[in-house]
Amino acid sequence: MSNGLWYGIAAYLSWGVSPLYWKQLGQLSPAAVVGYRVFWSLILLGLLLVVRPQHRFQRGQLSVRVIATYSMTAALLYANWLTFVWAVTAGYIVESSLGYFLSPLLSVGLGVLVLGERLRSAQWVAVGLATSGIVYLTISVGTMPWIALLLASTFGVYGLLKKQAALGAVQGLTLETGLLSLPTVGVLLLGPVVTAPVASATPWDPWMYQALVAGSGVVTVGPLLLFGASVRLIPLSHMGIIQYLAPTLQFLLGVVVYGEQLGPSQVIGYGLVWVALALFGVEGLYAYRRPAEPAPRPERPHSDP
Repeated sequence: MSNGLWYGIAAYLSWGVSPLYWKQLGQLSPAAVVGYRVFWSLILLGLLLVVRPQHRFQRGQLSVRVIATYSMTAALLYANWLTFVWAVTAGYIVESSLGYFLSPLLSVGLGVLVLGERLRSAQWVAVGLATSGIVYLTISVGTMPWIALLLASTFGVYGLLKKQAALGAVQGLTLETGLLSLPTVGVLLLGPVVTAPVASATPWDPWMYQALVAGSGVVTVGPLLLFGASVRLIPLSHMGIIQYLAPTLQFLLGVVVYGEQLGPSQVIGYGLVWVALALFGVEGLYAYRRPAEPAPRPERPHSDP
């Protein structure tokens, strides 16, 4: 497999188990958690630029168009983080996993419609099965799954914009967190209004509290750098399939570890999505191993007698 594929797998495995980490920060409000994520991520990226000069910004890179593009990706990233942290800490891990099941479908659709990428027949069947599963889940629940839809749309469009972005993974994420630093630092400066611990939360050891808050930078930057590198190296339709790793792990954590309810409708809906994922994976493996057809040999020109 290519490096881009390995980067993507590592990124989505990290995101899949991330609820374990964010649950530990449930003592803080989601806005405060996101604020600390941005702050410590910017510190970590700044240190990375000092250690790795090749990632520093060059003259002329930060044009108005580049800044406008990354302003949009930064806004999408903030909305995604805030929604996900709230969903995890409020006990909606299973519903948030639905959003990340939707996101690969959106990525595949964007890859086909916007970037002109093509799917093979079996891949279309897999997409249809997954879509049927999502529609069934939506109808069976009886209400608009706004958490899932918001997570899917923000991250799907974020991936599309990053695919076409001009900067590298480190530079792009540094610019995004830099753009987010002003509003998020403003949120943190509100003090007790935003950052006060939740009254029902179990008190933390002060050293553990500081370590978890500071570690949010590593938990944030690592997967995003892997994602940023991967999305520039492999087709967006392939990225859409890898994305199923994260919601599958999140779903299992929500049900097995945190005891969230799973009804018959969810079993059927998720089952359709998983069958689609299996079909997509098997078809992709077959296509990868199948040797390419040799090009026809050109005919020898006839010479005059």
